[in-house]
Amino acid sequence: MQTKQFKGVLIMLITVLIWGGMFPVAKGALHTLDGFWISSIRYGVAAPLFVAILYWREGGAALRYRGRLLRATFYGVVGFSGFSVLVLVGLSRSRPEHAAIIMALQTPIAAFVHWALKGTRPANFTLGCISVAISGVFLVITKGDPVHAFSGGTFFGDLLIFLGAMSWIVYTIGAVSFPGWSALRFTTLTCLPGTAGILLITAIATLGGYASAPAAATVLAVGWELAYLALLTVVLAVLFWNMAIGYLGALNAMLLGNLVPIVTFAIRILQGHRFETIELAGAGLVVAALIANNLYLRGRMVAHAS
Repeated sequence: MQTKQFKGVLIMLITVLIWGGMFPVAKGALHTLDGFWISSIRYGVAAPLFVAILYWREGGAALRYRGRLLRATFYGVVGFSGFSVLVLVGLSRSRPEHAAIIMALQTPIAAFVHWALKGTRPANFTLGCISVAISGVFLVITKGDPVHAFSGGTFFGDLLIFLGAMSWIVYTIGAVSFPGWSALRFTTLTCLPGTAGILLITAIATLGGYASAPAAATVLAVGWELAYLALLTVVLAVLFWNMAIGYLGALNAMLLGNLVPIVTFAIRILQGHRFETIELAGAGLVVAALIANNLYLRGRMVAHAS
């Protein structure tokens, strides 16, 4: 393996481990803090770091919106505010493995969004893989019994997580409407209004009694979890993701990214959770379908290139 590819694989595997641990760690923190305040603290720490990194890498001129403030605000609020708040509030009512599996559906869902918006119909093989992946999610969430989805109070939480995933898809698709901006610049200049949106939503939720302002001791009690969620899952993993794409290409990075649910399930097993066979089978279907589609798309790219 070439040195460049080896670096890309190593960086992406670290990213997979970080993102795979995100939902179990967040679930633990949610026993102490609500999703609104975790989101506010998480991005309140991450946003200034993104600004500092962008200034260091691209200079002060990169911090200017140059007529794109409104568009960046829209995608920042939809992406960062919608994703973080919906997913974390949803996770408080759901399970880490549900969140990981639902988030894994972002790529196939994005294929449907492109189909709806641009008329680009996915290939039949891709549609088949999407059907298999959705079936796998169904097995994980329902354990083969649709009634189970409404028991234990997880259905509403799973719905919020799905809406959060949809928010991130809109954000990702919006990146193409910012030509000339690097991935770091797009991330930073959308993260700032997104963070402002999170703070505003948290303030409204707190005033409305849906969230509670934590004491300093409460925040310190989950200090390492907050550090993990802010420094590792937001800042380091995003930077590593962009680096991995540069080394491996988007399809290869996404191929390794499909391993995130496996890491989440492994962590849950280490935490003492026991999965039913049908849940593991469902997770396997999701991962296998996503990997198969990725390999298919890569094969098509090679065929077209030749």
